[in-house]
Amino acid sequence: MSSTGPSDPNRRRNARVALACAAGFAGMLGVAYASVPLYRAFCELTGFDGTTRRAEAAPGRALEQTLVVRFDANVRDLPWEFRAQQRKQTVKIGETKLAYFKVTNRGASPVTGRAVFNVVPEEAGRYFQKLDCFCFTDQTLQPGQTMDMPVLYFIDPKFAADRETKGEPEVTLSYTFFPSTKAQAAAPKTQPEG
Repeated sequence: MSSTGPSDPNRRRNARVALACAAGFAGMLGVAYASVPLYRAFCELTGFDGTTRRAEAAPGRALEQTLVVRFDANVRDLPWEFRAQQRKQTVKIGETKLAYFKVTNRGASPVTGRAVFNVVPEEAGRYFQKLDCFCFTDQTLQPGQTMDMPVLYFIDPKFAADRETKGEPEVTLSYTFFPSTKAQAAAPKTQPEG
């Protein structure tokens, strides 16, 4: 005798709901996993949230209009001393400039760090272009080692025409060094003595 009753349609419906929930959960997990790299790429492309952009070439012209670029240097969870060698520079918009930072490892062992950067006001981030920067790669310092770190940059001439930035008298470029997560992941694991 076949047991086809009112519970079979309920089971099929419950199975479809469970399958839809599992698919929704998997989709949300995928979106969460991809959100950090996608957000970073979006910020670098648009200059959103004060993120500076990497340029391939300097502009062909500089405007007569100038602005002040201030420099800020910070360290987080590293035994390093890090500072800008100049507090500010007056630059022509479109002019290529070089700024220097100095970092010293005050710790007793080699340490690898990576600098993250930001520009304030945030709207200026899309126009602050770097041709070369220590922030593009991890930096390893031996105990007591001091290193000069240059940044080659310019402010895109479009800065002067954008209604959100055109009257802005100054921009601040801020760096913070953190321990490198890539170096930590690559470091050999030590076994406890037993």
